[in-house]
Amino acid sequence: MKIKYNNEGLVPAIIQDAKTKHVLMLGYMNEEAFQKTVSTKQVTFFSRSKQRLWTKGEESGNFLQLIDIKNDCDNDTLLVQANPVGPTCHKGSDTCWNELNSQNFGFLTQLESVIKNRKENAEAENSYVASLFKKGINKIAQKVGEEAVEVVIEAKDANDHLFLEESADLLFHYLILLQAKGFKLEDIVQVLEKRHK
Repeated sequence: MKIKYNNEGLVPAIIQDAKTKHVLMLGYMNEEAFQKTVSTKQVTFFSRSKQRLWTKGEESGNFLQLIDIKNDCDNDTLLVQANPVGPTCHKGSDTCWNELNSQNFGFLTQLESVIKNRKENAEAENSYVASLFKKGINKIAQKVGEEAVEVVIEAKDANDHLFLEESADLLFHYLILLQAKGFKLEDIVQVLEKRHK
């Protein structure tokens, strides 16, 4: 890997959670820190304040386990993907921007939040989702079954638009079923990850 170090012999290293894709912190590496990171699989920086190598977690135990390193198009910035062991920030938060990490699936995470709100306020809400929660687990499970059958039917036809519409309906109702059972999409991803290993 070609790396362009600056005049001080350093390169910025952006640390990203390999699972959630959240940016955890920014540090600097010199060539020795880079080589140590690669060889030990523990993210190591050059501390400008201490003027020495510093492995993240050497005092706190909150290590960053290396997954991958890429350089940018100019070869002067590194993107380091890592699995954090504990909080990354020395102040106790998951990131140095005071954020707590959880799996983020973009719009699906937002949709899960809306569904959770409808569940928690089912009696007050006047919505389709709230009405399903009022009817109970059997009705929700039945809807997932109905939508699954519709996906199968549309998969056998040539209308891609209807196939995608029915697939969206199935996923939507599945997210409702997960909430009804007290689970989230993150729980399913963890099962899949374990199987993948």
